[in-house]
Amino acid sequence: MTTPQLSKPRTPGAAHREGRTGVALAVIAACQLMVVLDATIVNIALPHIQTDLAFSTTDLSWVISAYTLAFGGLLLLGGRAGDILGRRRVFLTGILLFTLASLLGGFAQEPWQLLAARALQGIGGAIASPTSLALITTTFAEGPERNRAFGVFAAVSAGGGAIGLLAGGMLTEWLDWRWVLFVNVPIGLLIAVLTPLYIGESERHPGRFDIAGALTSTGGMASLVYGFIRASEDGWRDGLTLGSFGAAIVLLGAFVVIESRAREPITPLRMFADRNRAGTYLIMLSLAAAMFGMFFFIVQFVQNVLGFSPIRSGLGFLPTTVAIVGAAALSQRFLPRFGPKPFMITGSAFTGAGLIWLTFLRTDSSYVAGVLGPMLLFGFGMGLNFVTLTLTAVSGVATNEAGAASGLLNASQQVGGSLGLSILVTVFGTAARTEADRQVPAFVAQAEPGQLAVFKETGRLPDPWGDIVLTHGMSTAFTAAVAMAGIALVTALLVIRVRKSDLEALNGAVAQAGPAA
Repeated sequence: MTTPQLSKPRTPGAAHREGRTGVALAVIAACQLMVVLDATIVNIALPHIQTDLAFSTTDLSWVISAYTLAFGGLLLLGGRAGDILGRRRVFLTGILLFTLASLLGGFAQEPWQLLAARALQGIGGAIASPTSLALITTTFAEGPERNRAFGVFAAVSAGGGAIGLLAGGMLTEWLDWRWVLFVNVPIGLLIAVLTPLYIGESERHPGRFDIAGALTSTGGMASLVYGFIRASEDGWRDGLTLGSFGAAIVLLGAFVVIESRAREPITPLRMFADRNRAGTYLIMLSLAAAMFGMFFFIVQFVQNVLGFSPIRSGLGFLPTTVAIVGAAALSQRFLPRFGPKPFMITGSAFTGAGLIWLTFLRTDSSYVAGVLGPMLLFGFGMGLNFVTLTLTAVSGVATNEAGAASGLLNASQQVGGSLGLSILVTVFGTAARTEADRQVPAFVAQAEPGQLAVFKETGRLPDPWGDIVLTHGMSTAFTAAVAMAGIALVTALLVIRVRKSDLEALNGAVAQAGPAA
């Protein structure tokens, strides 16, 4: 008679199927892909969303801003939650919230329903994304295994935008714009099922949640963005516009006070004491402000004016992605030799040059001369800056604060994009209204009775007059984007300073980061 073998008791919080790191990496990478992809997959669908749910062009920007504001505003809080509550638990919560929000957004019948779902998506992404990166450190052993995992994570982060452009085009054209949201549901559910099977729980660390800091910063930025978008349609003297700006001043002021006194602030203000790091955050905020606006308007131009299909639009943006990746690899290779400042200056200059080119956009502009050329310049400039800004942000930071430093850079990108988009939309709305007033007499002189009836009912000019108004508003908005790139360039010239110790630190950081994705 044989004695039955007792199974070894499982450690509390351990994965049900330990040791299968390949599957664990696939789960973590899938989460990051879903979150990154969502930033671009919706962009391609914007013209269809606008038509189906009757968004104005200015209000349509909230489809982007609702997500990025929630994501950027709560990103640091999400990372802190993983440390305190356990990363697997928080990761799962973020995934499920993101999945639920995607489902609700796909069924939206009113603009407010879609915007609420997008904000909820942003909250879910802010919880899941920083935790997914942290899970790599607890799931993979230090050394080659962990380095390979970080490499896969970086590749997914870099390629997710391009995948989103293509996927958004295919789903919108072959099915419906709602599928750019529905596609997250099966992916999210699969991640949620596999996570407890292959990913173990991390050790909890004592700490405090800076809820007040997160709410005042997010609320303040949301009020500021709302004020700009409201002004684009109702003017600068509108009561709600002024009230929104007032609320933004109060909330953001309270945020600074809270962070200066909090024992464990969500945004350590000491991170801004180093001029290189502070300059890095400002450059990222300025460039992201221009980038979000550029993609928002160009998607509408190629589909509404040039008549591109969603798939063709997605393909049309791929050369820009190639330029970004190529420039990022170039900067990572030569950064230790030349330091960050030349890349920041050159990258910001290329970005500004691309935006200047876009100010000449007209209704008869071709894709190659009017869109592709300036976007390649812009993309190459952004690529030179992405790796440079990331490594400079964490250079010289204590190991226990590296997460906060990189998280602040990511938050600067998201919040800067939201704020910049709202400013550019305001410029667009003002310029478009002025141009519409100029076009009305020409339209009335040539319009047919049916066109006049539709215009009186909707207040919208039909094409080609509508295209003229749209394009004029866009080209004027790009003028404001040039100023944003100018802020980045001036900051790189006057604020960034490089010492020999900085180059040595960057050399070590590049060596640890491995090849650019």
